[in-house]
Amino acid sequence: MAKVELKKPVVEEIANSINGAASVVLVSYKGITVEQDTKMRKELREAGVTYKVYKNTMMNFAFKGTPCEELCQHLEGTNALAVCAEDATAPARILAKYAKDVPTLELVAGVVEDTYYDKAGIEALAKVPSREELLGKLLGSIQSPITNFARVLNQIAEQQGGAAAE
Repeated sequence: MAKVELKKPVVEEIANSINGAASVVLVSYKGITVEQDTKMRKELREAGVTYKVYKNTMMNFAFKGTPCEELCQHLEGTNALAVCAEDATAPARILAKYAKDVPTLELVAGVVEDTYYDKAGIEALAKVPSREELLGKLLGSIQSPITNFARVLNQIAEQQGGAAAE
């Protein structure tokens, strides 16, 4: 079997994973311990993120003709790919969290909803809260005036009830 035939399934696997993904983040993973890597992979998996190490040449072939094509310029050294189909911020957010503990772990670049982001863009995206957090904040801000109004009504009722008791 020729070498090309062995590489085609890997290129197709990468192409299938990035096709229609909400977020694709390229990360340089050198200098991470096995314990840290295992912990990071577990958290990524729980968030629905696929994290895998591929050869740069394989990623280069898979990126051609896709929105991820601009990532080809960063394919040097030890790179891994974090892909998420639903949450656009999850890969960048989780990887940035671990990059704080491991200085050699570095966010390189990414494509979020078919838009290319360089290192600074991906790091800025990592600071955006998850969808659930944003919905929680929205719900809290909607409930706050109602809750305050209910407290005021309750205090008025208590004052009038206290006056009637005297």
